[in-house]
Amino acid sequence: MSGALPITIDHAVRIYGLLIARATGIGNDHALACMIASAWTGRGSLPAWLGLSPAAFHCLVGHHFPGATLPAPAFPGLAAPEPRPDELADLVRLMLIDKAGVSPSEVWMAHIVAAGCMASDHLWSDLGLWSRTDLTALMRRNFPALAARNVRDMRWKRFLYKQLCETEGVYTCRAPSCEVCVDYQGCFGPEA
Repeated sequence: MSGALPITIDHAVRIYGLLIARATGIGNDHALACMIASAWTGRGSLPAWLGLSPAAFHCLVGHHFPGATLPAPAFPGLAAPEPRPDELADLVRLMLIDKAGVSPSEVWMAHIVAAGCMASDHLWSDLGLWSRTDLTALMRRNFPALAARNVRDMRWKRFLYKQLCETEGVYTCRAPSCEVCVDYQGCFGPEA
């Protein structure tokens, strides 16, 4: 048996605290600290470096948490999912069309959210956020016009893919409206 201590939620909270202590006080500090703390302790489904290049990740950390020193990750990140570069590019493009234009982290966030969409759980969980509320705030802050179109609080991953389909003129639901679709609860019901 290894002498290593098991990773606990306390480790994630400690890493989050290290980052927030260095936070610049700009939008995305909380969300990024959650994502990094989760990724560093094996939570969420993001690949290494939150799906960014190592250089972009370090630039992001320097922008949001100057002087922060991260411990070595207990989990170096998941192996990259089956490459779907066209899908990733489409998702990034969808978000960047409606970026707020306030911070460079909007571009990083579009790439991170797109990487999270490649996993199979709820998007907030795949991103390593600690609640769906964190994801809703992230979307509203970074991509306000896009988020404003989610008028019925559709689950974010489904909403993003629905937006992609609509831009291509593809409508997967055969019902005339969401309210009568057999998959309504899958899109709009409470998240587990």
